[in-house]
Amino acid sequence: MMWAVVAVVIVIAGAGVYVYYNGYTTGNNNTTNTTYRTGTTVPTNIILSGTTSAGFYKGQIVSFLYSRDYQCLPALSNYVTNQTEANSAVAHTMCEVAGGDKDALPNAAPVFILVPAYAGLSIFGVPALGATTQGYPVFNNNVVFTQCGAGIATSACSDHPPLIYSPYFSLVEQHLGIHQGLPAAFGGPLPEGVLPTPAHSHVVNYVGGPSIPWYVVTVLVFDPNVMPDGQTGQCHKWVNSNLTNPTGNCLNSFTAIQSALTTKTTATANANQTQDDPIYDTLGGVATQVAIPGVTLVSDTSATNTNLFLWFAANTNNPFSG
Repeated sequence: MMWAVVAVVIVIAGAGVYVYYNGYTTGNNNTTNTTYRTGTTVPTNIILSGTTSAGFYKGQIVSFLYSRDYQCLPALSNYVTNQTEANSAVAHTMCEVAGGDKDALPNAAPVFILVPAYAGLSIFGVPALGATTQGYPVFNNNVVFTQCGAGIATSACSDHPPLIYSPYFSLVEQHLGIHQGLPAAFGGPLPEGVLPTPAHSHVVNYVGGPSIPWYVVTVLVFDPNVMPDGQTGQCHKWVNSNLTNPTGNCLNSFTAIQSALTTKTTATANANQTQDDPIYDTLGGVATQVAIPGVTLVSDTSATNTNLFLWFAANTNNPFSG
């Protein structure tokens, strides 16, 4: 049972959006609504539970079997520019998106997580910010089914941190005027830069063998046309694009991420400017299909931009079949 947060949103003209939480309730995942592509819930028959989640490998849907809890190391203070923020953050999480050491654990491989940044603040799983009650993002009134829901939600994946710190989150909050707005359920209003782990899907370039540590590389997806459905791995054209094949870099493989990192398209502006996406705005606009903060090369030896390690074994079984 996870915590579902009850929120009140107050909009103050000229001052942004301030989010205050007035309590919390226990939630469950028992909805059977089937209007998931155009509605606000996801049917339970495609929601995984326990110690299994899904991922993409060379265009296929594969299974991740988690063997132990996540680890966040070295300390997040190694990678921050605001030590005051970092000192406040560690009371709630030891995990961060800013930088990391992929060699902090031996024999680790990269897992790229696809965050649908074009869905704006709904990626953080809060219904008052546009997410479904299960913690999935929403774009143009369509649910974005990711393989893991947001960290505080009923759809969160096993062995993932519920909360994570990032100076990038701080910049978005500052852009909107949001300060200390998350719930007492986590020990009081959260400090700036600490938010639920965003909803996301996974991409790996290796399957088979025992459980190993995987270092997390965060990919911000700004073109919805290349964000794969978490269950099918397929992409759909959601916004107009100047590309001949708008879904050609469907992000279900390493090679697709490599290409999307340098592919410019009008789809990013069409998706994010019309939504007034604060993540896109904070970054000053993004011309390419994806952005990977601090990472210029997508490969088996890529740098990491987090201090988060997940432990799992990946196999070629499709967890949604049968």
